[in-house]
Parts: sequence; structure tokens; C-alpha cells
Amino acid sequence: MAASVKSTVTLGSKGSSLSSTDVFAVANDVARITIDSSASLHLSSSSTTNSTFSLPNFFTTEEIRASLFLLLNKLLILSSPSATAQILQILERNELTFDYALDGISPAEVDYTAASIDGVSAVIDHCSAALSAVSDAVAAISCEVLRSDISPFNLIDSGDGSTSKDAVAVAADFKVFFNGSKLINSGTKFLDGCVSEIPLVHGSFREVSRLLHSKARVQLNSGFRAGSVKDVSTALLTLALSLSNLGDISIRRARFVVESSISDFNLSGCLSKLLNDKCPGVDVLEELLDYSQAALRKKDYLLFMHNVYELLDVVRRIVSWEGITAFVALEGSAVFVEKIVGDNGSVAEPLSGDNAKSDKKAEKKKKVVLGKGTAAFMQFIKEELLRGTTTIGLEKFSLDFLELLDPRKSGFDVLLKKLKDIVESNESRRLPKLPKGTRDFAKEQMAIREKAFSIIVNVFKRHGAMALDTPAFEMRETLMGKYGEDSKLIYDLADQGGELCSLRYDLTVPFARYVAMNGLTSFKRYQIAKVYRRDNPSKGRYREFYQCDFDVAGQFEKMGPDFEVIKILTELLDKLNIGNYEVKLNHRKLLDGMLAICGVPQVKFRTICSSIDKLDKQTFEQIKKEMVEEKGLTEETADKIGTFVKQRGSPVELLSKLQEEGSEFLKNSEAEVALNELEILFKALEKSKCTNKIVFDLSLARGLDYYTGVIFEAVFKGVTQVGSIAAGGRYDNLIGAFGTKQVPAVGISLGIERVFAIMEQLQKDQNQEIRATETQVLVSILGDDLALGAELVSEMWDADLKAEFMINKRVRKHIDRAIDSKIPYMVIVGEQELNEGIVKLKDVTAGTEDKVPRNQIVEKLQQLLKSTSP
Repeated sequence: MAASVKSTVTLGSKGSSLSSTDVFAVANDVARITIDSSASLHLSSSSTTNSTFSLPNFFTTEEIRASLFLLLNKLLILSSPSATAQILQILERNELTFDYALDGISPAEVDYTAASIDGVSAVIDHCSAALSAVSDAVAAISCEVLRSDISPFNLIDSGDGSTSKDAVAVAADFKVFFNGSKLINSGTKFLDGCVSEIPLVHGSFREVSRLLHSKARVQLNSGFRAGSVKDVSTALLTLALSLSNLGDISIRRARFVVESSISDFNLSGCLSKLLNDKCPGVDVLEELLDYSQAALRKKDYLLFMHNVYELLDVVRRIVSWEGITAFVALEGSAVFVEKIVGDNGSVAEPLSGDNAKSDKKAEKKKKVVLGKGTAAFMQFIKEELLRGTTTIGLEKFSLDFLELLDPRKSGFDVLLKKLKDIVESNESRRLPKLPKGTRDFAKEQMAIREKAFSIIVNVFKRHGAMALDTPAFEMRETLMGKYGEDSKLIYDLADQGGELCSLRYDLTVPFARYVAMNGLTSFKRYQIAKVYRRDNPSKGRYREFYQCDFDVAGQFEKMGPDFEVIKILTELLDKLNIGNYEVKLNHRKLLDGMLAICGVPQVKFRTICSSIDKLDKQTFEQIKKEMVEEKGLTEETADKIGTFVKQRGSPVELLSKLQEEGSEFLKNSEAEVALNELEILFKALEKSKCTNKIVFDLSLARGLDYYTGVIFEAVFKGVTQVGSIAAGGRYDNLIGAFGTKQVPAVGISLGIERVFAIMEQLQKDQNQEIRATETQVLVSILGDDLALGAELVSEMWDADLKAEFMINKRVRKHIDRAIDSKIPYMVIVGEQELNEGIVKLKDVTAGTEDKVPRNQIVEKLQQLLKSTSP
């Protein structure tokens, strides 16, 4: 047989990079090494300097070659021609040992441990990537055999960071394997942790494999770097933990398959014995993981890495045995012929003659319909291992299968390509994904939203506001410098025609720009629109979300607009009926006066306000550390700030305390103005009977730069943790900042997304049913006469009735539609009704029916709906 042609790995060429696949190929002697001429390697050069090193005696040939290859590459980077030539010769001649002496290199120049770590890590990287694809395919077959409940695979990327993206990706890949399966979710719907944990365990393995890959890529193409061994070891430890979890659920599935899914007793017994004898158990996984962790604690990095290398190979064998059990379970004794071992150790031949026929007849199965992906994988295995034979010995098949799934064996690349083709073949039918930080809203959610928007708009209009809409993006210069430290969260757009634009961060700055640009001096407006923030998505935080804003711009009586917007805020939250809340209130001038009293330099007012604004999420000690260590305040100043910001309480009572004779606030002009304005405001709020919802809180800072007066923030006090649900304040200088005259303004912004979250949770807790439509009547045509349906439903539409129509011969279909959509009335017309000139009017809730003349049905429905309307 002709020797296989080796591939070539070239080192030293400009612009080229070394990959883990290259290292794997050299480590397994299936690639030859060449040095690029540009590296100017002089093989004849010599030096009196020499260095000796030893590789661990527990290293395999693959590990030794990988270590030497990485040493060769790093020496090439160091331009050490003599030592490089020696390593190249050792690899070419395969003259491997554990001890080496190199000429032309100083021991101080070379970290042999780092070279070994990087080389073997590259092998692990290559093999773990391969194992990820193989373990998914094998697990998919097992799920088919076990007739698993695959509801845990119904994962969707929520976009807010609460769902693992890799788990979602794994679940999507498995659905490709299961597409069209008649086994999945059939029978008893097997559900055990070894199935339900697949998305998270396999997803975690993908994630840590990707982390190792990114680190390996850097290490392979750099010289000896300080700390690199520890850096790679961190990734390898995480991989070891993930491998252990992967192997654990794989062996559990394999055992379930043998115990519950093979009806042939003899075949099951033989397979069970092979599995127990040949397949590594959970104890081996635990032992190798313990060894790895112990070696790392002792900083024996080479032993640690070797243990991870062994652990990876053990998990590969476990996954292979899972594949063997699943394949055998699906194919059964029609393919696998085994000798039967008796209790006394005697060996009998397989069943033959009439007995064999009756046995196979008893075993006759229904046709198994696998998912398209698993069926393609099964067919590939048959073609590769059975090669047209009708029967095969179980032990021989097992050995062949283990070799098929070994990345070191020829043909493995064909398997990987097949799996890639299977997963990607359904790409066009895969569910697309949402960008992080965004959401879709289903019909029930939209019903809640429309109801909430209606309430909000009614409140805004009741206060005389006019609607305004502005573009989703503004000139970048319009937005920059208005949001303090949050300006980094602005979404910038690509340059278009010389204009630098950004998505709007809020609705306040665009409103101020509109007022300034149009020369307005008085304007009361509301706006409900989406805003965009380049934030880190988390629970309750999104990158695209709605804001509901109400603003008053212009010269009015002192504190009049401030009172009105706060009153509007309480009206909104009361009308939305979300439950208990409080409105925290402060004054920016009071805050500035407080900082001045504490000795904070004026140039640091805004940045210190940004720190104070975090007190609702962090302790004062954490804030103090930030103010002192990062922002340069003295501990004494920070402590004095702490004595003030801890004060909160009833508006009138706390205000009286701050206005007492001798108060430090009265000695500061800014603070005194603020206290006088708050006194006017609190009296107005008290008369409007909403101070019971307001808390005067000196820690409220609101980090946005444009606030100049009263600031406030509403916080939900119920079970659902959503944080701030509304905020606002006075901003007298923002409009003038656009180069026009100053127009004072005050406004409020409702964080409607968080309000929706509360309303949706309340709906679940109270078992409320929300109708997605407002349809009042379903016109049900029993037959196929579309024209009749069009005539009837059009009469109802013309009468402003909310109606839908359905054409179907089966009455049950119509009733189910009405019940599912919660439509209160049905107008039923069949052949009999048509002949009699009537229609049947059905009250779906009561379950009653009346006959109504055809020409009176619209009037009858109007009467019924009028009497039942709220």
C-alpha cells in the first residue's frame, strides 16, 4: 500500500500564522515542516552556548512532538538558527526521547515548560473542537433512542443576557438533528438530567473550548511571554471541569440506552458487558479531574496539562461508547450477531433455524422514523463501518466505531465535514436570532402594551400636551456632552455623506433640539418612542426600549410645571395599577450646595454626582472607595458626604429639619434657593394629595449633566425586581445650549419596559387572561361560500362591529376558533339556515343559540354588545 501524502506546515513566512490544526498534524506526524526562505535560517551556524532540557517521562509521542514543534517555532522567532536546525532534524527523523541538549541557545532564553504547555494545549484545542461536534451528534442519536422529551431544547436568546448564547446555539443544532423525527417526544417522553442538561453542558463546553482556542492562537504565534503558562492553565482548568460534566451525562445516557431500549436480551447482555469492561466510568472522570486540580495547586503545570489531555481522551472514548450503544439500539439484532455466554462460561452459537425465525418475528419492529439529521449521521456510520454487509460482530463494530471517532485516524476529517453539512443543511430553516438587548413581543404582550399606552396617552392629553415625533437618530454633536459618564453608551452610526450621526439615547435632548431649532418659547409635549443604548444587556436592561416622555418648556409660575409633572407621574402609576411605589425627590442645587459644604471642588461636582447616583445599587462603602481611590476625594470629605446622603424621609418633615436655624444648608446660597423652591413644591403636592407617595431623599443624584433643579425617580416596591421605573427633573440650560436663548424646561420619562414587566408578572400571578384581539363576533360559514361570508362580515364592518370570518365545513373548528380567541358571539350560517333565511346567533360564553332573521342580525348584535359594554 502506498504511503499517504503528508501535508506541509511552513514556519517563518511573513504574514502567516500557526494554528492548532497545524500543531496537531505535526504532533501526529502527518505533516512535514518547512522553514520559509525569508526566515534566513543558516543551518551551518554554530555557537559555544548550549542548553539541556527534559520532557516528562509520562508524555506520549504526540505530546513530545507537539512540545518540540512549539519549541522550534519559538526558537525561530528568537532567531536561534543552530538550535532550530537541531529541533527540525529531531522531528524529521522522529528521534524522540525525554532528554535533549541544544547548541546555540542559552538556558535563560528559553522557557521549555511554556513551549510544552503551548504545544500540548494546541493539540487539546484541536481535539476539543472536534469533540464538540461529535458529542452533539452522538447525544442526538441517544435522545432519539430514548424517545426523549426535548422541551429543554426550546431555548430562545432573550437578548437581556439571562440566557447562555452557546446553550441556545446547541439547542438550535439539536433541533436540526431532530427535524422530522417520530421518536422524539413519543411514548413516555424520557426526561432525565442527562437529557435536560444537554444545552447547558454542551453549550458550556463550546464556550470554554472557544476560550482555549483564542488563547492558543495567541500563544502559538508569540515568543516566550511572562505569565503565559498561568494564563493558559486557567483556560485548561475550566475545560477540565466542562469535560468532566460532558463525560458524566454521556455515560449516563449510554447506560439508560442499554438498560431500557434494547429488546433483544442476548444483545443487551453482550453490549452491557462490553460497556462495563471497555468504557471508562464516572470514577475515572473524577479521578483525572482530581489529579488535574492537585497538580495545578502544586504548580506542576506539565502534569496538570497531561491530565487534562488524558481527560479529553477519556471523554472522547465515553462519547464513542455512547454512540455505539445508540447505534446498536436502533439497528438491533438484525445487524449484530453475538455468541451467547452461559452462566457456567460455556459458549453457544447464535440462534438458528425455526427458533431464530420466531425470535426475529417476535422482535419485528415498526418502521423507525428518525430526524433528518440523525438519519443522515446513522447512514454515514453504516456506509463507513458496515460497507454493505448485512451482519457484523458487536465487538468488531465497537472497535471500528472507536476508530471512526478518533481524530488521529484517517477519515476523521470526512466525519467532521459530514456533521458540519448536516447542521448547516437546515440553515435556511433555522430560527433566526435577535440582536442582544432586543425583544419581540407576542400578541398577549402587545395587548398589555396597547392598554398601557392608551392609559398613558389619556393622562398626557388630559394635561394639555401635544404629540411630537423626532428622528430615531440625531447629529452626533447634538447628543454628545449631555449625559455625563453615560455618553459612552451612545450608539454611533457609520458616516453617511459626511454627516456623523448617532441613535437617540433619550427623548429629552431631541425635544430640546426641536424647541431650539424652531425658536419656540413655550411648548407642552408628549412623545412615546424607542431609544437606544449601547449598554450591557442584563435582566430588565435592554439596548432598544420605549420611553414615554412629558415635558413643559417655557416661563411659568415658580414650581408650577415641576408640580404638574410630578403629579402626572403619580397619576400614571396609579392608573396603570402596578402596585406599591415611591417617588424619590431631590434638588440639584441642594446637591451642589451639599458638595460645596463637604469641600468637593466644583470641577468634580458632576463626577461625584455620578458616584452618589449608584447608592441604590451599591453600599456607601463601595461608593466611598470609588470617590477616594478613583476620583481623588479625601476620606474626610467622603465621610461628610455620607452623613448627608443617608438622610431621607417625609418631604415636609425633612425640609423643616434642613431649614432649622443654624443649618449648614442655609449658609450656602445655592442650597438656600433649592430649599425655598422645595417648600413651594411640597405645599402644592400636599394640596394635591400625593405627598404620601413621595420621599425626600438626599442621596438621589441623577447622573445626567443637564439637570439644574428638581430631580425625581420612581421606584417600584413590589415583588418584581425592576429598579427605577420613571425619572425626570428640571433642565433650564439644555435648550439654550443649542445656541439659542434660554428656555427653562422640566420633564418626566416613564421607563415603560419595566412597567410592562411588572404588568406581565401581575397578569401571571393573578391568572388573568388577556385577549390579543377585540373581536366581538365570528361569522362562521359552514361550507365553502366565500362570497356569502364576505357579504355578512362586510355588513358588520360597515356597522363598526369588530368581526372576523371563517369558512369551514366543520362546526367544531368554528367553535374552537371562537373559544381560543375568546370571541363572545358567533353568527353561524349553513345550507339549512340559508334556505330558511335565518342565521344562528351563538353566545359562546353561555353556550346558548338563537335563530335570528338574516336581515336583523346586525341590529341584534348591536343591542347585545351595547348592553354588555362597560
